[in-house]
Amino acid sequence: MTDQIPATHDYDLIVIGAGPVGENVADYAVKRGIRVAIVEAELVGGECSYWACMPSKALLRSGQALRALERVTGGPSTAGSLSAQAVLQRRNAFASDWKDDGQVAWLDSAGIDLLRGHARLTGVGSIEIDGRRYTARAIAVATGSIPVLPDVPGLADAEPWNTRDATSAASVPPRLLVVGGGVAGTELATAWASLGSEVTLVARGALLEKEEPFAGELVAASLRQIGVDVRLGVNLTRVDRDGAGVVSAVLSDGTVVTSDEILVTTGRQPNTLDLGVETVGLTPGEWLPVDDTLLVSGTDWLYAVGDVNGRALLTHQGKYQARAAGEVIAARLTGAVVHDEPWGEHVATADAAAVPHVIFTDPEVARVGLTEATARAGGFDVRVVEYDLGWVAGAKLHADGYSGRAAFVIDESRKVIVGATFVGQDVAELLHSATIAIVGEVTLDRLWHAVPSYPTISEVWLRLLETYGRPGL
Repeated sequence: MTDQIPATHDYDLIVIGAGPVGENVADYAVKRGIRVAIVEAELVGGECSYWACMPSKALLRSGQALRALERVTGGPSTAGSLSAQAVLQRRNAFASDWKDDGQVAWLDSAGIDLLRGHARLTGVGSIEIDGRRYTARAIAVATGSIPVLPDVPGLADAEPWNTRDATSAASVPPRLLVVGGGVAGTELATAWASLGSEVTLVARGALLEKEEPFAGELVAASLRQIGVDVRLGVNLTRVDRDGAGVVSAVLSDGTVVTSDEILVTTGRQPNTLDLGVETVGLTPGEWLPVDDTLLVSGTDWLYAVGDVNGRALLTHQGKYQARAAGEVIAARLTGAVVHDEPWGEHVATADAAAVPHVIFTDPEVARVGLTEATARAGGFDVRVVEYDLGWVAGAKLHADGYSGRAAFVIDESRKVIVGATFVGQDVAELLHSATIAIVGEVTLDRLWHAVPSYPTISEVWLRLLETYGRPGL
């Protein structure tokens, strides 16, 4: 849609959604001289700050640290325990006690106007907030995604937890049923089991099915070791909550799981249902398709950044897109020439082949790029090399009996890595080196000259190269 933007307008750019993604769009745009407002219906800082990334990792960290200490000879002579109250208080601090004063102050210091309320698109370059209309030359949607509740009889009436409920809960449920074996399900099962909840996790298939198979296998083994009842290959068929608050969930194998709370983590959808997208020719409830400048297809004024475009549902990828979007919007509106083009290199091109992510279970799962399955499906000439991290000297220093695995997916035609997976304690910080190698398309021959320090877990890079074999030797 290329209808005329209003000749007079309140702002150059309005950003809908003041989470990390929206904040970055606004920040990068305002620094380049255009007038920007940002709209937020809840807390400035968004999902990641208050209900996702930060509070969930705060819930996880204490248990990870305790188990890491117990894996080293000379650690606690008796089994240690966590103070659930202290962990929850630390979580509260990371969520700023669900107050956004600090984030609001930052917006003010950055010169970004804050508009409180629920925004709906009302036409080209136009939104409405609580009955008041605002116009802009460009609008960026950064409303994220929301949980999807599966259609299971009785489930909605049982008032299940979603991920927000699980990361902001004020007390530890004695028994918790987690539905879903993906990232959120495995992380939150780990967190609440660490805090003393009796956790049952059910999943239709294997755990972490989008990862290399060994990742889900190692995580399942670890969950069982900390007391989680992991049940794979089963579905919910009915859920009831009785007058005393007890949840009874009937599974497809005929068994019944009783719990005090049920957490559903089976999927997310774009937050576009009540956004007014139908007024500009788009479909409510669907992802907003974009090009690499984050411009919504068929428009010349509307941008969609972060989860809402469906490209990569990760905070860091959304912020990456936001940096590109903020600069390209400013360049287009001001007519600035950047790198000899109207928008130059302000594009988000890393959302397909080089997306890094970490699953903060114990062991951690860190992957960037393709798995073996997705690489083969993409037509690559694939060779996979794997190495047991327990054989790496640096890993042995982190834990006695270290358990973990690493794998490279190699495009044989170009002799470059197109995917890397690390599973084990403390592997998250290995990931950026792999991301650089993949984004930079560094050949295996050159990687032989990137020498890892000894004794560190990073020595696995050398061991994987040795497993692959040096050409000509």
